[in-house]
Amino acid sequence: MVGRIPVMDVTPLVDLGRQPAKATVGEPFPVTASVFREGHDKLGAEVVLVDPTGRRRPPVRMVKDPDVPDRHVAWVTPDAPGAWTFEIAAWSDPVATWQHAAGLKIPAGVDVELMFTEGRLILDRVLSTLDPRDPATAEATTVLQGALEAADDVERPAAARLAALQAPDLQAVLAAHPLRELLTVEGPYPAYADRPKGLFSSWYEFFPRSEGATRDERTGTLTSGSFRTAAKRLDAVAAMGFDVVYLPPIHPIGEVNRKGPNNTLDPGPDDTGSPWAIGSRQGGHDAIHPDLGTFDDFDAFVGRAHTLGLEVALDLALQAAPDHPWVTSNPEWFTTRADGTIAYAENPPKKYQDIYPVNFDNDPSGICQEVLRIVRLWMSHGVRVFRVDNPHTKPVAFWEWLLKEVRRTDPDVLFLSEAFTRPAMMHALGAIGFHQSYTYFTWRNGKRELEEYLVEVSRESDHLMRPNFFVNTPDILHAYLQYGGPAAFKIRAAIAATGSPSWGVYAGYELFEHVAVRPGSEEYLDSEKYQIRIRDWDTADREGRSLAPYLTRLNEIRRAHPALQQLRNVTVHWSDDDNILVFSKGAADDVVIVVVNLDPHAARETTVHLDLRALGVGDHEAFVVHDEITGADWTWQQHNYVRLDPYHEPAHILSVRRSR
Repeated sequence: MVGRIPVMDVTPLVDLGRQPAKATVGEPFPVTASVFREGHDKLGAEVVLVDPTGRRRPPVRMVKDPDVPDRHVAWVTPDAPGAWTFEIAAWSDPVATWQHAAGLKIPAGVDVELMFTEGRLILDRVLSTLDPRDPATAEATTVLQGALEAADDVERPAAARLAALQAPDLQAVLAAHPLRELLTVEGPYPAYADRPKGLFSSWYEFFPRSEGATRDERTGTLTSGSFRTAAKRLDAVAAMGFDVVYLPPIHPIGEVNRKGPNNTLDPGPDDTGSPWAIGSRQGGHDAIHPDLGTFDDFDAFVGRAHTLGLEVALDLALQAAPDHPWVTSNPEWFTTRADGTIAYAENPPKKYQDIYPVNFDNDPSGICQEVLRIVRLWMSHGVRVFRVDNPHTKPVAFWEWLLKEVRRTDPDVLFLSEAFTRPAMMHALGAIGFHQSYTYFTWRNGKRELEEYLVEVSRESDHLMRPNFFVNTPDILHAYLQYGGPAAFKIRAAIAATGSPSWGVYAGYELFEHVAVRPGSEEYLDSEKYQIRIRDWDTADREGRSLAPYLTRLNEIRRAHPALQQLRNVTVHWSDDDNILVFSKGAADDVVIVVVNLDPHAARETTVHLDLRALGVGDHEAFVVHDEITGADWTWQQHNYVRLDPYHEPAHILSVRRSR
């Protein structure tokens, strides 16, 4: 039944409370509810967090939403990983009810002494609730007794007596010691707090077979890179400030129906095939491609990464090449068509003849246990992060089971969902346990759609999924990057690195790789999915043809500013130009304003208009902003002129330093 004080429409609430809401150690999250009652008496409400050990944390008072009637909100912060709950308590508030009535009646000369008598009775009740063991009791007692004397002092003017009962020190005591009548408690509601890396991370993706690969200039023979040669690239990745290095599948690649360059069907004898066509006579998901090395080599690679402060994320692609050992040992794990052949993967218009998707319905227990075995195998080799390929093509119930099994014993292991699909599926995968999710960010390039998307991921779906803004992937090269020139790469990196606490870059981005296989396609020409790509990093750096210094600076800014390490703190501001995006993020005293010219071809100048309340700045107050990219300082206020030239710097990343 509804409580005596109704508490309704509670958020965050996932799947009617069957799944925990997303939370992260150290990140505040909002608890909201509609709290109301009959009549005109006032009420109060608060949120109590209960930590994974069952300890109740101090209550956090809810405040009314200024824009939505009866809506209340409190921000609470878990400080340890694990399963938390929260409760909402609401009550009739006789103190606030009296304060409201006294503030109206006494100045009007209505029931003056009666109001003071009632006020005195309320103060006596508060005084009786004080704990003598509390060090703050003595000071609170002094304040309350002074207020009682004022209420009783009929020699003073009524206005002076009322002022004493409205004094700030008394209001603080009354707020700290509320009188709760008709107490109603709703909950508990679940939330799960993951380690900070689940929210804040900077990803860099590369193919280890390309790093350190060589081609003999005389014979043209291509020699694959290995874990030993790829490990040499880790220093540069760490130097750019990334903290997760993501490897596409490292397993043996199928030989049957192997793809050639640019996804062709006629590979040559030396073509390497797609790493996502997993499995051959050399092994499956629990094996390493022999060109990359051995498990000892992999362990050394992971060890080197850890030394540099990098975590290794491994691709978990639950599919098989036609010659994967599973096809022979467990044919029931695949779908057989009417003609007796096994169905290969399709995502029209794309066809993947070299990949068999797994059927989870014929032997669900068998495939579940096999996948869990594989995940735990790689966990035993130091992998604590998995990037999951196309999870939306597998049953949600399977993922829920797998992620709960892993969380039960290893709650620090993280899973990134690569599901570019319908919102309901993306949200469901996040709700059942995926820690991060790829997003539609790659396809959000205009001002209005970026504004809407920043609000969506930070306020509307934040309890379900955490976004990871990848600027590119091996098979997503947006037209904006194809035709926008180097400025487009800066623009997208600046938005991704500041708009989301997690972001990612696929290797070659810093070299401005932008040529598609054909007009209208988002596939790279000579895609690294199908062939080894040799890059001359050193020459690009030496000749100044690399975006690496800019990416490095972005990651430095992210680490220096707690505001950029959170998700739920985005405020979209305004500009007079349809190509100037303005938003800010704040965390306590740290406030960052981002202003970006979305036009990679032309300078734009306009006026930006700021919501000063969101910045923690007073009305009409001037303040200093520091450009974290250029080092310049300006004095800003509510309305500010900006000019951004994409051939110089297309974005301001401004930290609010102090007022003047």
